[in-house]
Amino acid sequence: MSVTGTSRIDHVVMTSTIRLSLRGGEPFLPNLSSGPVPVRRYSRGMVWLEIVGWAGSLLVIVSLTQARVLRFRWLNLVGAVIATAYNAIVGIWPFAVMNGVIAVIDVYWLFRLHRERHDAEAYGVLEVPADDSVLRHLLDTHAPDIARFHPAFVAADPAPSAAFVVVRGDELVGAVVVRSAGDGVGRVDLDYVTPRYRDFTPGEFVYRDSGVFAAHGFRRLVVGGSSAPESSAYLERVGFHPTSDGWEREVPAAA
Repeated sequence: MSVTGTSRIDHVVMTSTIRLSLRGGEPFLPNLSSGPVPVRRYSRGMVWLEIVGWAGSLLVIVSLTQARVLRFRWLNLVGAVIATAYNAIVGIWPFAVMNGVIAVIDVYWLFRLHRERHDAEAYGVLEVPADDSVLRHLLDTHAPDIARFHPAFVAADPAPSAAFVVVRGDELVGAVVVRSAGDGVGRVDLDYVTPRYRDFTPGEFVYRDSGVFAAHGFRRLVVGGSSAPESSAYLERVGFHPTSDGWEREVPAAA
């Protein structure tokens, strides 16, 4: 026996509705007693729900490609929240719970990362010799990235007057290289942070301890050239102010 006319419409509507609407494990069916209900009304909602679900999955996938810690956590959080809502609506509870737990973990790490962002106890600054093997390893390993953001920096130039590496635990996260420009002026040739920590500003911990620059006879630090908007905001945060040909920062006398 074939299904024709309104019976066919009713059959499709009922099937679509059973997939979408579960209440307490029992199928929720539309009231068809007053006549056929257009399939379009139900299929449209189903399409939008599927789009939202795919968007959440896509965000989770994209987050896994991010090298930056904060960007990874934020994208992963948004994707996990969307995936949690989607799976809860369609009644796939194991995946809803799993994504909900992932979202909670992301919130925890975001809170911790933002709290430690400017915490001197989370980072360490080590002054190293110009020919230090650890510094050279960092410069060699990230040479293409350094050339991208600091095209004027040449590691083989005359030895810097001061060089620092920034560490978080046992991980190298950045380096600051300063050369003397004479008359108590130090030129910051490199203020670099590895991609993983680029959402942070570990270089600020070098500038906080101005005594290290005064010990080298510097009274003023300068950064030449124009900077990208994000670099300008960072330089302002660590005490630099704009000049006609770059940025500069006074170095307080050593206590």
